[in-house]
Amino acid sequence: MFHYTVETNRGIEEAVTTLEEKLKDEQFGVLWHFDIKETLQKKGFEFDQPYQVMEVCNPKEAQRVLSENQMVGYFLPCKIVVYEDKGTTKIGLPRPTAMIDMVNDPSIKELAQDIEDRLITCIDRAV
Repeated sequence: MFHYTVETNRGIEEAVTTLEEKLKDEQFGVLWHFDIKETLQKKGFEFDQPYQVMEVCNPKEAQRVLSENQMVGYFLPCKIVVYEDKGTTKIGLPRPTAMIDMVNDPSIKELAQDIEDRLITCIDRAV
C-alpha cells in the first residue's frame, strides 16, 4: 500500500499537537501546516471535513537522501495528514518507500525505509 493510516480516539487538534511532540522525539520538525477546510472555505468552496496536512522534515535525513539522489527532492518534505472520516480521526502518510520506488534507485531504499519506520513510530505513539 502506498500509505500508512491509523485511527485515533483523539480529536483533530489534540492529534496534531500530540503528533508534533512525537515527531520532535525523532528530530522531525513541522515546516508547514495546511488546513484544507479553512483554506477552501476562505476561497468560497463548501468543505466541512476537518483535514490538516503537515509537512515534516528531519534536516539531517533530507541532506543524506538528497546527497544520494536529487530527484528525491520531488517528494520532500514528507507529508502527514490528520483528518476526520465519518466521525473518526485518522492520521496517515504516504510511505516514503513507495515514493522512493518511483525514483528507481536501490541505493536510497534503505534510507527511505529508516525514515518511514521512524515516522510510523511517531504516528503510532500519537494515537
